[in-house]
Amino acid sequence: MMVCITPNLMNGNDPLMSTPKYFVATRRGSHSFAKFAIAGLLCAAFATACPRAGAQLTADEKKASVGDAPADPGPLASNLSPALKPAAVKAAMRKVADWQIARVKDTPSQNWTFAALYVGLMAASDTTGNPAYRDVVRKVAEHYDWTLGPRQTHADDQAIGQSYLWLNREHPDPKDLKALKAQFGQIIDTPDDPAKPVWWWCDALFMAPPVWAGLAAETHDPRYLDYMHHEWMITSDLLWDKEERLFYRDSSYFAKREKNGRKIFWSRGNGWVMGGIARTLESMPANDPRRAFYVERLQTMAQSVAALQSPDGLWRPGLLDAADYPLPENSGSAFFVYAMAWGINHKLLDAKVYAPVVARGWAGLVQHIYSDGRLGCIQPIGAAPGAYTADASYVFGTGAFLMAGSEMAKLAANSVYTRLAVAK
Repeated sequence: MMVCITPNLMNGNDPLMSTPKYFVATRRGSHSFAKFAIAGLLCAAFATACPRAGAQLTADEKKASVGDAPADPGPLASNLSPALKPAAVKAAMRKVADWQIARVKDTPSQNWTFAALYVGLMAASDTTGNPAYRDVVRKVAEHYDWTLGPRQTHADDQAIGQSYLWLNREHPDPKDLKALKAQFGQIIDTPDDPAKPVWWWCDALFMAPPVWAGLAAETHDPRYLDYMHHEWMITSDLLWDKEERLFYRDSSYFAKREKNGRKIFWSRGNGWVMGGIARTLESMPANDPRRAFYVERLQTMAQSVAALQSPDGLWRPGLLDAADYPLPENSGSAFFVYAMAWGINHKLLDAKVYAPVVARGWAGLVQHIYSDGRLGCIQPIGAAPGAYTADASYVFGTGAFLMAGSEMAKLAANSVYTRLAVAK
């Protein structure tokens, strides 16, 4: 079955793609929590129901496919190695990237699903030295004249800005960031609605903050970083669970429970957050006093996530009820591997503790690559742990895999880290 999306599809709010299976319990909470919950649900309903107002989709956008789950994907790859060696890591990256770009190179999209893929392709180009991956992304930027998605303040439609900034750093041209700066300037000048957080779902912390932090680094204008930190803290205050040290997907999950009675923490949602923290830290000045908060949050989440790793090296879609999910979820798993490997490479996470974790995670991911390059076990668009098949593959998961590979290749080139990775 081929699943097609258009750029107006809301991240995680398509009721046809979600697979709810939980009961709702009564939650004792403050009036402010209730207001946020109502606001979040209204945002979700609006984003799902309302199409891209007044916009006409191009022929390419109508063709763009986020992924599929074929009845017969063929055999798994037999010529790839899970070994922590640069050549082996890059071989797996090339196989997955080549398969993916053959499917999307002529279908440009500004949608968040593709924006995550484009970040992965940029990382893959840098890591493997193959300019074809970067060329795909540049063609997308030129196709849209370096503009963001149609929803002015929506984090999902800002995500593609990560790739624009990456491309511009390599070949600076002031006109390429003109639209991005103009749009963000208008957003900064718009007061917040205290009853409706701008980034009300945790996935947003990957989509938008790296763009804001990146633009601050590019322009040396502190307003962008000030805005980013302000909104990040609002989202964190709302969705961070201090007991489990993980993020709820959004406020509607406060009272929902897994079958085993534990809270619902979606692996991909928390993967988005950890990946977003790493991407944001890439652009934050080393002497910024706010940086310590993001480092601490990355370290805290890494502790929580590492403790939940399954024996196969991967993570199930419901982090606190792994027994209820027969398959690993490779988009969330790849983001975890990426973020923790990034933390090791930047000396923010203890390699003795986390190198074995990411080595097992990477080996697990490689085991799910098919002979043609398809990366399987990726949950479709959704907002919570759900059902899927082993052959399901979607572009955001491929992007996360390529990001993970880029950091694993660096880690594999460090003999100290590789020795630590096999020490346990």
